[in-house]
Amino acid sequence: MKKLIVSCLAVGTFLNANAQNYWKKNAGKTAKVILTSSKTNEKMADKGVVKFEKFGQPKETDACIFVDPDFKYQKLIGIGGAITDASAETFYKMPKDKQKEIMEAYFGKNGLGYTVVRTNMNSCDFSSDSYTYVEDNDTALKTFNIAHDEKYKIPMIKEAQKAIGKDFTFYFSPWSPPAWMKSNKSLYKGGRLENQYYQTWADYYIKFIKEYEKRGINIWGLTVQNEPMATQTWESCIYSAEEEGEFLKNNLGPTLWKNGYKDKKVMIWDHNRDLIYQRATTTLSDPETSKYAHGIGYHWYETWNNKTQLFDNLAETQRAFPDKFLAFTEGCKEQFKMSGIYDVSLGELYGRNMLNDFNKGTALWTDWNVLLDETGGPNHVGNFCFAPIIADTKTGEVHYTYEYYYVGHVSKFIKPNARRIGNSSNRAALTSTTFMNENGQLVTVIMNDSENDIETNLWIEGMSAKLSAPAHSIQTVIL
Repeated sequence: MKKLIVSCLAVGTFLNANAQNYWKKNAGKTAKVILTSSKTNEKMADKGVVKFEKFGQPKETDACIFVDPDFKYQKLIGIGGAITDASAETFYKMPKDKQKEIMEAYFGKNGLGYTVVRTNMNSCDFSSDSYTYVEDNDTALKTFNIAHDEKYKIPMIKEAQKAIGKDFTFYFSPWSPPAWMKSNKSLYKGGRLENQYYQTWADYYIKFIKEYEKRGINIWGLTVQNEPMATQTWESCIYSAEEEGEFLKNNLGPTLWKNGYKDKKVMIWDHNRDLIYQRATTTLSDPETSKYAHGIGYHWYETWNNKTQLFDNLAETQRAFPDKFLAFTEGCKEQFKMSGIYDVSLGELYGRNMLNDFNKGTALWTDWNVLLDETGGPNHVGNFCFAPIIADTKTGEVHYTYEYYYVGHVSKFIKPNARRIGNSSNRAALTSTTFMNENGQLVTVIMNDSENDIETNLWIEGMSAKLSAPAHSIQTVIL
């Protein structure tokens, strides 16, 4: 039986001694407001400042966002997106000036502040074709070669790395082992990794890491398997919780450590919130398995109703494993239509997930494709999706969706190593989170996805700033 572990990371740290004089320093000060509103068509608009005044006990009729700097929770690892084959191919089809614009929009000093990049090892659905890095039945992996990635993917990753600098955080995920290693002898439609190839597959990860690092791309981490419970028409591979644990304990973990990669952050699960607690408690029940795992990854596709995601499962998992970080590793809006790229609901999908994910303990947040073309691809199985930036490769035009701006209200202002602090809302229509950056800057993000404008108060230890939260808007308040 696992012992109950109590951690400040899981339940919060009450730091009244450090924060009791907070408002003695900040009373009467102003906070900057940045607003995106579909009602006024404003995108990350500077709305000036609001002033904090004394405000005692709020009434039930007062709409409020309550923030308490005394309580500190998880530390942010970073926020970013995936540079897939599709993203990179689209990127290099665009004119040079547009490439520069897109790179700056995500990773530059004036962009969204992305520091995290994910990529696929072997092909995924967002590849123009299916591929692996070895020839059939090469159990010694002598033919291992990543030439495929050097055409588009690696060059784009290196450009992002250069733009990000020291905070560059890069990890990868496999969608499927080579077909000859699998029970169904196919990259597609699930299948399982054959027992006889467990070690060969573990060695494959090492080859991948070494080849990328030879090219100057430092690997921060990896997930064991993308969506290990999804039998897809594209690249996929099935693991039960026990199978994933056995592979990690007996093969992947020891092989990473033996090769000097003990510092690589291994994330298990990498699938939806619905089974995250069962997977974590099963896979990590063995201490010999758990010692190789640093985090628990998840996606958001557990339900088609975007307002009923199972966020509480994250909190329960974090409570059970306070020594592991939670990582959102993928999410996007599916069923792409070019006519829908300017719909505010795309942004609200991201805002709703990001703010709730962080409030439930998430430390790493990674969007899916950073860039797709005018078809929502390329994609070799027709699984076309939205991305924050859509590049029309026929006209050379760059389209910024509401996804881009809603993510930016978090990623642009909340920096790596920021600590989430106490935050709650007394209105269901207002979703909010607060982080404190390392320099002491307090950043609160508030989203109103209702049809009504709401006048609200940002209340902090007996002081309040009056805010307007227009219908279908998101705002960042920086103190």
